[in-house]
Amino acid sequence: MGIVEWRKQLQRGEVSARELTDQYLERIAAVDPTVHAFLEITGDRARADADRIDAARAAGSALPALAGIPLAIKDNLCTRGIRTTCSSRMLESFVPPYESTVTERLWNAGAVLLGKTNLDEFAMGSSTETSAFGPSRNPWDPERVPGGSSGGSAAAVAAGECMGSLGSDTGGSIRQPASFCGVVGLKPTYGRVSRWGLVAFASSLDQVGPFTNSVADAAELLQVIAGEDPRDSTCLKAPVPDYVAALEAPVKGLRVGMIRECFEAEGLDPQVKASVQAAARHLERLGCELVDISCPRFNDGIATYYVIAPSEASANLARYDGVKYGYRAAAAAADADSLAMMTARSRAEGFGDEVQRRILIGTYALSAGYVDAYYRKAQQVRSLIRQDFDRAFTQVDLLLTPTSPTTAFRFGAHAEDPLAMYLADLLTIPANMAGLPAISLPCGFDDQDLPIGLQLIGGVLEEPRLLQLAHHYEQAAAVMTHRPTAALVA
Repeated sequence: MGIVEWRKQLQRGEVSARELTDQYLERIAAVDPTVHAFLEITGDRARADADRIDAARAAGSALPALAGIPLAIKDNLCTRGIRTTCSSRMLESFVPPYESTVTERLWNAGAVLLGKTNLDEFAMGSSTETSAFGPSRNPWDPERVPGGSSGGSAAAVAAGECMGSLGSDTGGSIRQPASFCGVVGLKPTYGRVSRWGLVAFASSLDQVGPFTNSVADAAELLQVIAGEDPRDSTCLKAPVPDYVAALEAPVKGLRVGMIRECFEAEGLDPQVKASVQAAARHLERLGCELVDISCPRFNDGIATYYVIAPSEASANLARYDGVKYGYRAAAAAADADSLAMMTARSRAEGFGDEVQRRILIGTYALSAGYVDAYYRKAQQVRSLIRQDFDRAFTQVDLLLTPTSPTTAFRFGAHAEDPLAMYLADLLTIPANMAGLPAISLPCGFDDQDLPIGLQLIGGVLEEPRLLQLAHHYEQAAAVMTHRPTAALVA
């Protein structure tokens, strides 16, 4: 059941918000011991939220857009009075005194908070394996990763533990887990959604977006969270269009660019390539025109990202010093000979290996004598990537690629090779480099019955067209005829 159908049933009195919330809490109790999508389950809060919606309906009050919708929130979005850990020991005890803008908008729209979801530590990873509190598992195969960094949010939707969720996307952290878990994941235009209250990883790249079971539900959530926020200086002031109304606009005549470099990318699984090409032919049958297009620097995005993102992370995470912010090593106060030693020990214990690796890379790239060779050069390449996209959008309306080069891999498959793990984001990173909106939606399965994701990329603030084409494909292709839920319950 989608958000629109739920809203109709609630308004007709056929079901109550409390009944729906209890169903999802029961589902979480049944499957989350296997999936581990949640770090914290807020059952009492959820029931209280639902009861308020039911009381408002009984009183004849007008119901807000997301009345009674049970949602999960990635645990790097601040929630007042509820722990926000970023899956790190560094913030294990942090309880924010304020609410992020996006979650505040959800609660104002009547949504119900089921809990906070697992992620790679500080959103640094592509598998949720770097979480300090243990990995989440892919509902299609619990021996495989759900993707990352928003793996818990994607897995929760795929496993039927919530109707939708929020994640964050710095280099593919919404779209790649959406692909691995067979759900819809949307990264909006940079600045379309406020970042206020999102714990920063790389500030020029981070963006908040939804996971859902359908494109229509993604449009419903984006409608609520998008828009200007005076607390975020990078948030755009452009008016928010009606995303839901845009879904039914005709797609005949749209020009869809097939990015040549993506279909020639290193490590692209032949089954993924074939499935995405079949989806493209389906778009052609819907009346779209397929255009072969080149973005010459597309595959340079990953090298550029792994200079820029760690550099910004190095600066953003410097605040966690064990004094003003973050974990302090238990023996630090007694044994440390200096403030510097205490801080170093606290950071060594509080941050995991991947976070420390990226801080070191970023600090090196920003150091005197190297900033020109690495960071400034990476920013120049970023500009070239953006120019490639600009040229492409003079020829086509939207761009099409696979979301990830492969389907979900097994736990530990890349444990000894961080570079192989980084390649999981090869096809998603360029959209972050250029600040463009992009969506992943299911387009098929491999021979292991694992979902394959199709990525569509739009121009700046072209979310309506992006959602429009994705919705028409989803409705016509009807790929997701089953869900991976039955096998999860012992």
